[in-house]
Amino acid sequence: MKCVSFDAFRTLHLPNTYYIKPEHLFRERARIETADWVLFPEYWQINALVYGLKKRIFPSLSAYHIGHDKVEMTRAFQLVVPGHTPWTLIEANTPENAERVWQQMPLPFVAKIPKSSMGQGVFLIESQADWRLYLERTPVIYTQELLPIDRDLRLIVVGGKLVDGFWRCQGHNGFHNNLSQGGSVDTQTPLPAAAVELVLKVARLLDIDHAGFDVAMVDGYPYLLEFNRLFGNTGLPGLSQRVSDAILAHLEAANDRGDDDDDDPKDPTPPMPIAV
Repeated sequence: MKCVSFDAFRTLHLPNTYYIKPEHLFRERARIETADWVLFPEYWQINALVYGLKKRIFPSLSAYHIGHDKVEMTRAFQLVVPGHTPWTLIEANTPENAERVWQQMPLPFVAKIPKSSMGQGVFLIESQADWRLYLERTPVIYTQELLPIDRDLRLIVVGGKLVDGFWRCQGHNGFHNNLSQGGSVDTQTPLPAAAVELVLKVARLLDIDHAGFDVAMVDGYPYLLEFNRLFGNTGLPGLSQRVSDAILAHLEAANDRGDDDDDDPKDPTPPMPIAV
């Protein structure tokens, strides 16, 4: 199995993988055409690769399209697992819509900029001053109820299986759980089976084959917040290698089948044990 990669860091441990700088897409067309897989292309490349060269890409096309921003993601969640999605209002950023959302959302609530990551672009709205500041910075109004939590879960799924997971506890500001925003890791508390089952279901339904899912638990009930197609590997020691092993097993199994079906019973990667 031959692969080309546009992300050297994420494919460092994969054999028979040739790295191509993203800006050399056209120069390296011949090598790309002979590859079995194209790994971690940039978003601007995927239509040309999938529809132009008919290449199989990893992560999946669904992971790219649905994970492109929080609006696309949340609407997909609302259709496939509506009972596990926090109450969310999404509107064009106009004065009329801003006033209507302000009247509907009880304080405090969360507002997000749709294309943001690592906890950036997430606002806690406690006053009209907070609301005005948010509205000045976002092209789209995206608001959610504030769930009563002090931590959330990061669950990493590759090829339909859980690779690992951990709790992310709130940082110094008492709001963000992201490690990049001062959050901390808790690996001692077991991963709730309900959360694991939810993300595996959503990954299967939406064909998301590489993602870090963020889940909030409220009285034992899981709420799906978002997923990151390109998640960090800093939460747990050895996580990068385990993710690479899972990617390789997934690609080899799909390559042997000649398709992208993740439900092959011969997939050699065993599921990760879940503590309840």
